[in-house]
Amino acid sequence: MFDIGFMEMALIGVVALVVIGPERLPGVAKTVGQWIGSARRFMNSVQADINLEVSKTDELKRLLDEQINIQSAHEILEQTPAKPDNRKPVPRAIPSQSATSDPQETSAEQKPEHPVKMSDDVPPADNDSGVSDRPSNNKHD
Repeated sequence: MFDIGFMEMALIGVVALVVIGPERLPGVAKTVGQWIGSARRFMNSVQADINLEVSKTDELKRLLDEQINIQSAHEILEQTPAKPDNRKPVPRAIPSQSATSDPQETSAEQKPEHPVKMSDDVPPADNDSGVSDRPSNNKHD
């Protein structure tokens, strides 16, 4: 801390012995040692607080740099024109369709499983209601 060598400490000890005297020197040395210890603890505490703040500052600086990079990338993406060739159309459900979204399934529901060919020379099949399923060629209906 003060860069004091052995010779300087010996000189301070001799002067303290002469000025204070041999009877009170151990008590004074103990008190000085306590003061030095408390000063070191205080300095270590201040140094730890400073290091903590510096690390917080470094972390904040890193986060700000990341935010600037993200903002610049976002601006580049906004300025880039969209190419219609790269986009795929998004299929949308038509409200009039049934619950199934497959067009083949909906068309299969509309078509009969076994199509029957109706001809004009074949008489319609009799059914209980007396109404023919075959479309009428009669123009009077």
